[in-house]
Amino acid sequence: MRAALIQLRVSSGEVPAQRWMRVERILSQLMGQCVDLILLPELWSVGFSNFAQYREAAEPLHGTTLLRLAPWARKLEAHIMTGSFVERCGSQYYNTSALLDSRGILTGTYRKIHLFGYDSQERQLLTAGSQTSEVLTSYGVAGMATCYDLRFPEQFRRMVSRSAEMFLICAAWPKARAEDWELLCRARALENQSFLLACNTCGTCGGTEGGGHSMIVSPEGKILAQAGETEQVLVADIDLSETANFRARFPALRDRVCMS
Repeated sequence: MRAALIQLRVSSGEVPAQRWMRVERILSQLMGQCVDLILLPELWSVGFSNFAQYREAAEPLHGTTLLRLAPWARKLEAHIMTGSFVERCGSQYYNTSALLDSRGILTGTYRKIHLFGYDSQERQLLTAGSQTSEVLTSYGVAGMATCYDLRFPEQFRRMVSRSAEMFLICAAWPKARAEDWELLCRARALENQSFLLACNTCGTCGGTEGGGHSMIVSPEGKILAQAGETEQVLVADIDLSETANFRARFPALRDRVCMS
């Protein structure tokens, strides 16, 4: 499987329409590269720290984000994890990501469970999700998560208990906690013996600088590919059979004792 992580620059001085133009230009450049899976970061259209714009930017699940990215999934014949957007559902608002298959069909959604409360209005403005998301794809079962979720290992263990073989993470993780980002990505992959693909933002939005360093981590906790701190597309080939092989060779998941 060839994966492409679009580490996008999200800056306060740029309107969403400009970022959409850039994303679609990047997608057009992936034509002919035989990419199977594409990831975008967290709230890349509105910008995570642009809290005052959340309500205005909100859309229904089958709104702008899915309508504009579905044709690209079909053109590229690739799964696309849309990154997250502010989903409006009745009177509630969620930090929601979606997974499209290579036909542009919605196959999975995830509403961020752990909303960030440290120097952030996310918890005040949005409603937390309550369900993990495990999606059967052409390449195996993918567990979806968002940014701050990385700090909560029980969420990832639950996804593994429900057959997840890889984790797809969209994030707007700040540069100020870059060491935590790498540590947690590697830990969640290693302890669950699963591939982890984590797509982050860069640039400065609402006074917060995105940390970049999007990465792909092996089930052994090794970084297979990592981006820098500027906008770029991280492309890497992954052999997903390594998940089952490593779990068989080193059966830590099987040896786990559930403690009450």
